[in-house]
Order: sequence, then C-alpha cells, then structure tokens
Amino acid sequence: MRAIEYAAPTSVAEAVTLLQRGGETARPLAGGTDLIVMAREYRRDVSLMVDVKRIPELMELSYDPQRGLHLGAAVPCYRIYEDPQVQRLYPALVDSAALIGGIQIQNRASIGGNLCNASPAADSIPTLIVLGAVCHIAGPGGERTVPVEQFCTGPGRTVLAPGELLVWIEIPPPAPRSGARFLRFIPRNEMDIAVANAAVAVTLDETRRRIAHARVAVGAVAPTPLLVEDAGRVLAGAPLEPEAWEPAIEAVRAATRPITDMRGSAAQRRHLAGVLVRRALEGAIARARES
Repeated sequence: MRAIEYAAPTSVAEAVTLLQRGGETARPLAGGTDLIVMAREYRRDVSLMVDVKRIPELMELSYDPQRGLHLGAAVPCYRIYEDPQVQRLYPALVDSAALIGGIQIQNRASIGGNLCNASPAADSIPTLIVLGAVCHIAGPGGERTVPVEQFCTGPGRTVLAPGELLVWIEIPPPAPRSGARFLRFIPRNEMDIAVANAAVAVTLDETRRRIAHARVAVGAVAPTPLLVEDAGRVLAGAPLEPEAWEPAIEAVRAATRPITDMRGSAAQRRHLAGVLVRRALEGAIARARES
C-alpha cells in the first residue's frame, strides 16, 4: 500500500502552496466520500491529501440580497438543506443536496466536492447550472471564475490545473416570479447513481402566464452534465401549457449523447431525459407561481 501524506491548512494561500508542491497527485480533501474510496481502490493516484475543512472561506454559507448565495466548497450537504434561507430561496439546491448519498454521507459530503468529482451523473451539477452558479478558483496564478457549465471537461476531469482549488460557489439571488426543480431517476429508492437527471429553472413574465426565461440542464446522458441552451431558447415566451413544451423536450433529447451500460441503455437514458425535464419544468413553474 502506498503511503499518503496528510495536511490541514488554515488558509487558501497555504492550501494552494501545498497543492502546488504536491503536483498532480496532491488532492484537496473536503468530505472525502469520493476521494478516499478512489484512493483505497487505486482508481486515483494520491500522494497528498490536503484537508480544506479548516479554511474559513471554504466552510462559509451566507446570503446577500445583492450578490446571492456564497457556498463554500467544503460546506457539508446537511448544512445546505437545513438552512432556512436556502430552503426558501433555493429549494432546487435542497432537492440536490438531500439526494447525495445517505444521511451519514451528507454529514461530510459537499456540493463543491460533488462538483469537483465531475461525475456525469452528479446530482448537484445540473441544479448549479440552471441556477447560474459561478465557481471561484484560487491557484498559483491568482484567482479566476468559471461558470459551472464550463467546469467539467470529461468524466472525472475539470478545468482545475495543478495547484488550483475550488474555494466557493456563487449563486445569484433568485429573480421575482422564478422557480427551479431538480429530479433524477434511479433503480433503487435511495443511495444510488442516477440513470438520468435533470434540472430546470424558469422566470415567468408579469402576467404569470408565459415563461420569460428558462435554463435546462441534464446529467448522466453525456460525458459531462449539459446546459441545453436550445431548450431554454425554445421555452422563452412559451405558454404554461405542457403541449407547448414539446419542442424544448425534443431539443433536450437531441442534445444527449448517452451510453449503454449496466445501469441502462442509451435509448432509455434519452427517453428519461425528456421525461425528467418535462416534470422538472412543471415543478419549476409551480414554485415560480408561489414566489
């Protein structure tokens, strides 16, 4: 068994230095619910684990009416779905956080870790995409921001360079008359990997009879979670009758690039993507009507 070093920095600068010195086999450790398993099974080469839970910026969860939600990359899931402001303003984020693993895992696992693991089937990423979330990254070259829809580059791969660290995620404040919903399909009732998942966010016009703006994202149907921009464009201006949404559903199915594996066929995943988007759209509209 290979020895793995451990470090617990208390600042972003210290963490970046450790990651830079450790090179490509140095990994940030937030909850460790994915990383530790991968290292133990030799599916990821790890020489140094940099525990980031002692860094204040990565553990901050706060809301500002002008800037929106500040979600530290290491904030555990239970803090998200138990937070009253998140429950009220970002219920779709609660949809996702409450589905990542079981209760014990949610005590450690974080949205930031789920994002950095970059699974095509991740339960947080479609929601972050439709909410317009932005990643704040620190590294040897300074700080930079990346929209969540551009963060994952392939299964298990992200835009993070050696020495870089996801510090926090910024989610804009919800617009008036807006709502979002996340759904997934799994073979079992809990603690399983999605065969397909989807998130939709909508803003209604002043009459509350039409969709003024929409964002649609799907997961587990391509190498990375997808923002389906064509579906959003088709939905803009559409009435709230389900029959008017069919062009958007078709745009979703056309955008998918699913595979066939032990969890489901490509045809099943493509079909499920459309079904889930339709249902998520219904849920997002219901929430928008209540806002």
